[in-house]
Amino acid sequence: MKTISSKVVKKFITKPPSLLSSTASLTSIASFNVSNKAFPSSLLDDFTKFCYQRDLPRAMQALELMHTHCIRADCITYSELIKCCLARRAIQHGKRIHVHLFSNGHLPKTFLINILINMYVKFGLLHDAQDVFDKMPDRNVVSWTTMISAYSAAKLNDKALEFLVLMLREGVRPNMFTYSSVLRACDGLFNLRQLHCCIIKIGLDSDVFVRSALIDVYSRWGELENALRVFDEMVTGDLVVWSSIIAGFAQNSDGDEALRLFKRMKRAGFLAQQTTLTSVLRACTGLALLELGRQVHVHVLKYDQDLILNNALLDMYCKCGSLEDANAVFVRMLEKDVISWSTMIAGLAQNGYSKEALKLFESMKVLGIKPNYVTIVGVLFACSHAGLVEEGLYYFHSMKELFGIDPGREHYGCMIDLLGRAGRLSEAVDLINEKECEPDAVTWRALLNACRVHRNVDVAIHAAKQILRLDPQDAGTYVLLSNIYANTQRWNDVAEVRRAMTNRGIRKEPGCSWIEVSKQIHAFILGDRSHPQISEINIQLNQLIYKLMGVGYVPDTNFVLQDLEGEQMQDSLRYHSEKLAIVFGLMSLPRGQTIRIRKNLRICGDCHLFTKLLAKMEQRIIVIRDPVRYHHFQDGLCSCGDFW
Repeated sequence: MKTISSKVVKKFITKPPSLLSSTASLTSIASFNVSNKAFPSSLLDDFTKFCYQRDLPRAMQALELMHTHCIRADCITYSELIKCCLARRAIQHGKRIHVHLFSNGHLPKTFLINILINMYVKFGLLHDAQDVFDKMPDRNVVSWTTMISAYSAAKLNDKALEFLVLMLREGVRPNMFTYSSVLRACDGLFNLRQLHCCIIKIGLDSDVFVRSALIDVYSRWGELENALRVFDEMVTGDLVVWSSIIAGFAQNSDGDEALRLFKRMKRAGFLAQQTTLTSVLRACTGLALLELGRQVHVHVLKYDQDLILNNALLDMYCKCGSLEDANAVFVRMLEKDVISWSTMIAGLAQNGYSKEALKLFESMKVLGIKPNYVTIVGVLFACSHAGLVEEGLYYFHSMKELFGIDPGREHYGCMIDLLGRAGRLSEAVDLINEKECEPDAVTWRALLNACRVHRNVDVAIHAAKQILRLDPQDAGTYVLLSNIYANTQRWNDVAEVRRAMTNRGIRKEPGCSWIEVSKQIHAFILGDRSHPQISEINIQLNQLIYKLMGVGYVPDTNFVLQDLEGEQMQDSLRYHSEKLAIVFGLMSLPRGQTIRIRKNLRICGDCHLFTKLLAKMEQRIIVIRDPVRYHHFQDGLCSCGDFW
């Protein structure tokens, strides 16, 4: 039998990988009789070197030799090799290491088995991970926590909670990482509250990670009071907890509280990081606070090329109606993903720049970026608001073939809006009937809005009744149905709708408008006289209405929802919240500054006409953001083209 020296082996296995690519090469080496005592030491040295150098091909070749001759390395070296497999997504190599570690009846240390479990988890092979876990003779907190975290991340909530129970039964005490993971697997408030009690009982409620997880989960369930209670229970010295509570309120559309907490955080001496700034930008976006958003932008500059933050900035500027700022951010971004492109396309479309949105979509395709679900929503929205019926139909009917995207309810909504704008209501109804699943309330609302514009009473009544069947608490539809009846003088039907609202305890949400002046938010509600300057505002408003009537403004009483007559009908329109906010803006902002209004309800036709004429008369740019879209008023025109 031939022998081979350690020098020969070392020389052989350190040659380029191409020379050892075949199984035959390894077999020929393994067939030699190893008699030189230096061989194991030299091989281990080379194996260790390759592992730490992250040279995966040579490390695996050395591993094969070690496996053949029953030579083993230390746990740390194997862990380095497994890290290398994870980095390269080398699943088969990882499985080969697993076989080697357990060969010839050998049982690795618990530390190394935990690393193997973690490897399978990160490869997404939960069945393999659990198989290793089940065969462990000695499991510690790391073993259990790894599995619980894996099931929680995979949304297998029942499995994660089951493992926690089994862990406790085996007498293994969970730590802060265990509870942080299992909290996110809570699929009900009952489980969450039970876990919270356990956490308090063992004294982990002061741990930063546990508190952060508690805040996240309470926020996810809309339990903001409980989230804030967890936050306020003790003075925190950790940015993670601040970020969690700010994100909780921002994600639940409570931008005011999110911004208040951000100010508290700044006063406490904390520097805002990416995650916190992303949440603060979301709060500014929800409230349409452009000036405050610009102040946050200053903090973002130190993370200039952070993709997530830049996307949040882009979204904020688009939804605050400042396309100039949005475009400046977009152009400056060195890295753009599909979210960046989709945000800009949707922003252009929603702000009335439909043709620019479609041009940007073409540029995106040229660069080889694959559109996603949201991108196509933006494209169809742009087609709708530009009146491009055939283009919209083309994209809708070919989106599956071209981009692999199945049409969803938002796509159907855009198409019904598109056909409705064109007056093709029968085609819109046919499209609804073509849907494989039952149309939802969103789809019917799109049809109802088209009927409102084209005054098709019969189809509108049918659409409204379908919405109320699916969503009996939708106050807006009751109001719109009442309005449709009122416009056709069907007062008995109006009374019936109002009785239905009363019987179901449904009240019309009062119109409210916000304007930001000198870093302060001023809110106006119809009939509310709490603003300190309300008397002066009303005087100015009446004077402006008088002037506008001199250039052709006539209050549009079709938008009165009550059975009133004559001057009473005009008076009910006079003090709509957006009119009050606009007048306050004229009084408070320099002439060259754009007046930006946020409104909670769809702008009515009378206020729309009023604002168009006022923008021309006062030579001002006025931007109103309502729940449906953005209206840019300038020189007597609106970006929506009088269709919204």
